[in-house]
Amino acid sequence: MRIVVLAGGIGGARFLRGLMSAVPDADITVIGNTGDDIHLFGLKVCPDLDTVMYTLGGGIHEEQGWGRAEETFAVKEELAAYGVGPEWFGLGDRDFATHIVRTQMMSAGYPLSAVTEALCARWQPGVRLLPMTDDRVETHVLIDTADISGSAAGDGEGRKAVHFQEYWVRMRASVPAHAVVPVGADQAKPGPGVLEAIADSDVVLFPPSNPVVSVGTILAVPGVREAIAEAGVPVVGLSPIVGDAPVRGMADKVLAAVGVESTAAAVAKHYGSGLLDGWLVDEVDADAVDEVEAAGIRCRALPLMMTDTEATARMATAALALAEEVRA
Repeated sequence: MRIVVLAGGIGGARFLRGLMSAVPDADITVIGNTGDDIHLFGLKVCPDLDTVMYTLGGGIHEEQGWGRAEETFAVKEELAAYGVGPEWFGLGDRDFATHIVRTQMMSAGYPLSAVTEALCARWQPGVRLLPMTDDRVETHVLIDTADISGSAAGDGEGRKAVHFQEYWVRMRASVPAHAVVPVGADQAKPGPGVLEAIADSDVVLFPPSNPVVSVGTILAVPGVREAIAEAGVPVVGLSPIVGDAPVRGMADKVLAAVGVESTAAAVAKHYGSGLLDGWLVDEVDADAVDEVEAAGIRCRALPLMMTDTEATARMATAALALAEEVRA
């Protein structure tokens, strides 16, 4: 079975671990979000690609869900001593090595896709990890200037776009987001192998990743959404919203920015029946099943909390079963 998964960071990576447990012989291609990418300290940092690579390769900090296990922060502390920031983004020493290698290779002319393949040669994640594009795409969030640290109350009535990482990590999504813009996505081309993997797949899965800044950013790359819709294979997603709240993170803030309610049914309809064939919701949202099916998307309710690999494997198995039900 050839499975394509559109993945963000923590949620996508943990779902993939369960999927690999459920179907160990499957040929899995992961199209990773690069809209979270950021340049820090002169280095190219790819948070979502690295989270998938570290998680599946056995190097992730399990409690955090991001960063390296057994990490130290000597370099970060020395940079802070020199007054060099930003201090709000916690790159560890082991993590720095990955970004140094990536930046050196890209400076030598290698595209991100080739660099990712080279990095995965060390980690052996067990999947084919493809960046959504080799082009530079960065997600920005539009906020009120008065909400930016250092601005006086009422200091101007304008708005300013900040990098998604600043909004998510430094500001903890504590202020309203008025828009989410994947800058550069409209001019980007799908990365090498992305469209081919979709065309050759037997099923496409949307894990419980952020529907706006993870899966949504991948779909914003011209040609990706169209390829999925035209592939003629079942497309099944798992809701990242349980009981009208995100399972992890602050997805409700960015959903509001694009005019989508923070409910399992609303996210399904946001993807749309032209793209999505099946949708899994948690048992607590069982009353959403009829609403989703009325929108032309087959829906089932079951436990969707990724408490461990076994529970996640059951979720993945249910997603594949729904795909077969749709196919039939």
